[in-house]
Amino acid sequence: MSQKKIDLLQKNINFLEKTINEKYFELFKKQYNSDLDTKKNIENFINIYRKIIKYQYNDLLGFVNYNIFSNIILNSHKINVLWGNCLERLKDLPCESVGLMITSPPYYNAREYSIWANLKEYLDEMTIIIKECYRVLDNHRVFVFNVSDIVGNDNMEKYKCEGHRKIPLPAYFIKIFEECGFRYIDDIIWDKGEVQSSRHKNKSKPWPFYQYCCNCYEHILIFSKHRLENDIKYPCSLCGSLNVKTNSYTYKGLRSWECNNQNCVRSKSNRGKRYSLKTIMITQERNEKNIIPYELTQQWRRDIIKLNPVIKINSKKENILGHTAPFPIEIPDMAIQYYSYKGDIVLDMFAGSFTTAISANKLERIGVGIELRKDLFEKCIKKNIANYECEYNEL
Repeated sequence: MSQKKIDLLQKNINFLEKTINEKYFELFKKQYNSDLDTKKNIENFINIYRKIIKYQYNDLLGFVNYNIFSNIILNSHKINVLWGNCLERLKDLPCESVGLMITSPPYYNAREYSIWANLKEYLDEMTIIIKECYRVLDNHRVFVFNVSDIVGNDNMEKYKCEGHRKIPLPAYFIKIFEECGFRYIDDIIWDKGEVQSSRHKNKSKPWPFYQYCCNCYEHILIFSKHRLENDIKYPCSLCGSLNVKTNSYTYKGLRSWECNNQNCVRSKSNRGKRYSLKTIMITQERNEKNIIPYELTQQWRRDIIKLNPVIKINSKKENILGHTAPFPIEIPDMAIQYYSYKGDIVLDMFAGSFTTAISANKLERIGVGIELRKDLFEKCIKKNIANYECEYNEL
């Protein structure tokens, strides 16, 4: 005996008419299909509702040009290469349109193509970019940020001296991310193995205050975004009803609801299903296609992971990769499978050699990278993409 079809649009009509404007209500009616089995019907209704809520949020913030985003979706099977300043290219993307961000930023004055007058100027610029990343990253999603301490001169003192010191970029970035609204989740230490430096290999100056350890690690910082959506309710994941009430806050920015539909599953004390937007998301995508390989979970079981750096200089002292600061593909391979679903957009706003976008493409996500220095890295980027047998779309 077939189940009775439920028109969730009509069931929730009173709430929808108060929440969704006329323009998007018409779009909702065109996209919603009630002629599905119960589970798919509820998922379909929730997904369209979430999309409409995002459209209205973008309208509220003044974002209207979806051309670049539409081009990325149209070329979802390719690696999307966005040339230009990352801040300006981020502004081309809709609010909350990216499922996962992974990057390693240009380190302060560590390369000839990334020079700032002083540390404050560098951190101020990074703050502006991270604020824009917060707008673009989808709600209740993750930003993976690979960064290291560096030795340099912060140029912040009035006295003219060398002033080289260990600059703790990871500590500064944690503070910046939190000030921009992100929640700090974890710090995975990338152990790079034996250092290339020759320091300590001889016996010169074996006295106190002449010694210090060589840097052999980097930080893989994990942040999440939880933006509190005031006055927005989400449908019950069991019945699709918008007859819900606010239940509690799991933590700042992540609110849960309780279903008031008496025909839905109830507890012995007559409490309804309790859920959040995050639980809706992870429940829908908990299926076979998103299973993380057991071998990967074993490799990344500890929060100190040993990975060899990418070999870029051959025996002739030539850079065979064409880029001076690549990271191992194992890092985005882990991050993408741990923190995204197949079909998600994965963005690296400092794309470099496009390792993140390549990994995303190979793992059936939509890989997008932004790179400023087309003049320096176009050839190596296209070569790297070709080496992994991927196609690209330039924007």
